Amino acid sequence: MNPTRTNDRSSRTRSRTGGPAFGSDAGSRRGARLGSPAPSRSGGPSRSVGHGRRPAAVQGEFALPKTVTPALPAVEAFADLDLPKQLLAELTAQGVSVPFPIQGATLPNTLAGRDVLGRGRTGSGKTLAFGLALLARTAGQRAEPRQPLALVLVPTRELAQQVTDALTPYARSVRLRLATVVGGMSIGRQTNALRGGAEVVVATPGRLKDLIDRGDCRLNQVAITVLDEADQMADMGFMPQVTALLDQVRPEGQRMLFSATLDRNVDRLVRRYLTDPVVHSVDPSAGAVTTMEHHVLHVHGTDKQRTTTQIAAREGRVIMFLDTKRAVDKLTDHLLASGVRAAALHGGKAQSQRTRTLTQFKTGHVTVLVATNVAARGIHVDNLDLVVNVDPPTDHKDYLHRGGRTARAGESGSVVTLVTPNQRRDMTRLMTAAGIVPQTTQVRSGEEALCRITGAQTPSGIPVAITAPVAERRKRSASSRGRRSPASAARRVTAHQSSFDAAA
Repeated sequence: MNPTRTNDRSSRTRSRTGGPAFGSDAGSRRGARLGSPAPSRSGGPSRSVGHGRRPAAVQGEFALPKTVTPALPAVEAFADLDLPKQLLAELTAQGVSVPFPIQGATLPNTLAGRDVLGRGRTGSGKTLAFGLALLARTAGQRAEPRQPLALVLVPTRELAQQVTDALTPYARSVRLRLATVVGGMSIGRQTNALRGGAEVVVATPGRLKDLIDRGDCRLNQVAITVLDEADQMADMGFMPQVTALLDQVRPEGQRMLFSATLDRNVDRLVRRYLTDPVVHSVDPSAGAVTTMEHHVLHVHGTDKQRTTTQIAAREGRVIMFLDTKRAVDKLTDHLLASGVRAAALHGGKAQSQRTRTLTQFKTGHVTVLVATNVAARGIHVDNLDLVVNVDPPTDHKDYLHRGGRTARAGESGSVVTLVTPNQRRDMTRLMTAAGIVPQTTQVRSGEEALCRITGAQTPSGIPVAITAPVAERRKRSASSRGRRSPASAARRVTAHQSSFDAAA
């Protein structure tokens, strides 16, 4: 499968200065022009009966383009797709039998070389939706040193690692080499991977630009480009870097843009870089589905910490979001002292430490992940059924993406937001903007309602210490043997979260 399309797409050109021109024949080459913004709903978000479940649309999204060329029909089985037999075998080996809706709808088109604009809530299967097509169309080719053939751009290191982890077994099955290019990690190793001829690069914009500026990477051979979570890249100020990178890939190449939300910041990318895209939206509301419940718990300020601690002491894993790094560290210290196995995750941690903390959370060594918005995207944990906004987010998109850590891949889950009296008005506005009608409950620590909604229970009160798992300690010991003195090797940091942070 040749990613360079020589049929109806070989003669197209892309505007690199002012976006596409919409002349008399532009519609056939570039797709219909985006319509006017959808009018606001005078009746407000639609409501449904049930426990805070949300069918309404996110406000403020741009009008999606109309597809000129009819899309190929969706498939119900991977065997119905024109995939290499190695990929089909690996899907079976991974226990993936039936495509998720966004995969079944977009893969027939992406395998045919069409541009795709895909909108689906977090956890809906977007990674394989673009990944299988990218790998299938690149299979059988070899990259020259420093010249990858396919590129996936993502906003955060965690999402880059998740995409890499998800695609690695499939890439190996078709003998394609992946390189992960992110900040906070060894640039030398990333340079070596590119020099070795990686066919597929998963990258954050800043580090990729650095490598290009150093002469260690060129994008002129990239024939397939994916933008994952493009709206967050815009929100984080990456748009100039993203457009500069897209201007360097092959102009006739295939473009795929997937995201959980598509606001007007992404409008520019769609107009400028997608040609007659197949538009697919798994869930028009682009957020939670009927398997996700939304609860707003009204709490008193003086009772908030006790309530939070009891929720953290529940059975099972939970992610708790706060606004600042300092607040995250403070709550983590308190939970550890209360007997809860908690760990902190925020931008002030080294990347190696962030990776280790996530691993410990996924394996259950840590049961409570206390985090800033750095964990709001790019983290997938199986059987995570509760997300708690200890500090309510200030933006409805942050709410959607925080909540998207649960109810993933068809599972169920709940999002709980703790709201003090002075926050109620702002929270009502945020929920309206997100199109969510939550179930609202007044609670106090120790009450039955809190336990029923969150599984809260009284913590043991016996301080706990987070140490590395035995296997990890053995690995570290083996790797450091002969390089450290016996005295330094014997010093192991195990006590409090601050000590755990220092060790990581």
